[in-house]
Amino acid sequence: MWARRGSRPTAIRQTEYKWVYLWAAVEPVTGQMAAMITPDVNTDRMSQFLDGLSSMLDAGDLAIVVLDNAGWHRARALKVPTNLVLLPLPPYSPELNPAERLWQWLRSHHLANRIYADYDELLHVADSAMASVDAKRLQTICACEYLMPPN
Repeated sequence: MWARRGSRPTAIRQTEYKWVYLWAAVEPVTGQMAAMITPDVNTDRMSQFLDGLSSMLDAGDLAIVVLDNAGWHRARALKVPTNLVLLPLPPYSPELNPAERLWQWLRSHHLANRIYADYDELLHVADSAMASVDAKRLQTICACEYLMPPN
């Protein structure tokens, strides 16, 4: 926000917290995305997400899923379908994860600095934000040099 130097501007804020977690696997070359919205994050939810992602692949396809080192990404109880390979990134390297670019874009264009009337509105806004990302925009937002095919 803009304010005069030395002033203390006021801003609206929400002091009660309920969370919505957005999950996504993105394919920057084609602009395809698998997404899920949940009220929590844990190993069971991660297994559920991977199962959904796996079911989207054609028979015989293999997908490499780039992810950070969150506890639920590497838990022993995690169920990884046979057509997915998990590729953990080095610690503190979010710039290598194309999905991180998507989260940054969603926050800056849809989700930040808002007050939600209730949890249902938060879910609706999160769903609308995810739905607003078409394939072309996803290709632009999530393009990572190291994932792009050579010319």
